[in-house]
Amino acid sequence: MDWSFMFDVLRQLLLGVPLTLQLTALSLLAGFVLAVLVASAAGSSIAPLRWLARGHVELFRGTPLLVQIFLIYYGLGQIPALRHSFLWPFLREPYWCAVLALALNTSAYTAEIIRGAIQSVPAGQIEAGRACGMSGLLLRRRIVWPIAIRHGLPVYGSEIILMVKATSLASIITLTEMTGIAHKLISSTYRVFEIFIVTGALYLALTFLISAAISIIEKRLHAHHAHRRS
Repeated sequence: MDWSFMFDVLRQLLLGVPLTLQLTALSLLAGFVLAVLVASAAGSSIAPLRWLARGHVELFRGTPLLVQIFLIYYGLGQIPALRHSFLWPFLREPYWCAVLALALNTSAYTAEIIRGAIQSVPAGQIEAGRACGMSGLLLRRRIVWPIAIRHGLPVYGSEIILMVKATSLASIITLTEMTGIAHKLISSTYRVFEIFIVTGALYLALTFLISAAISIIEKRLHAHHAHRRS
């Protein structure tokens, strides 16, 4: 292998890291906010809200992310009312289409993570909190949310990693994040093997750092919980 060429490829791919991280961060932030709303609707006593929440989850978990990106990027422009709305300056841009598709996709998975984490809270601890006079927001803040976060964080960490890798699909709609830069380098050099080795190694490094950060947060949460109990 040509190591000097691979180092040059690495230098160029590093230019795409900020865009990859931007797409990941914005998508996760927007997706988490939407996921909270979907999870709340799923637990609502109003049947139409539950149906909408379930439909959202099934739609975006049951279809490929690549198809979702294509439908948003190429399909929304086929709606005349949307082309003449205030949203069009954003939705005609591949960057915002990618963010929207990624956010909608992760919101469906995150809503299920939130629902599962809340359901994992032992009923006995909730009853104990109520017996101590807690209710409503105080019960959630002191009992439900801390336990749900500890249970849901490992799964959500996996979702973060999946979203980092999913940003590679944004290259399909002309964004030059890491995979987009890799495609351009391949088209100009035809050296597929070395370029994709470096690209894969860079994604591996990013996901390793995220995994390490999640593990540190998990240990601190459990240590804090053990300290409070003692």
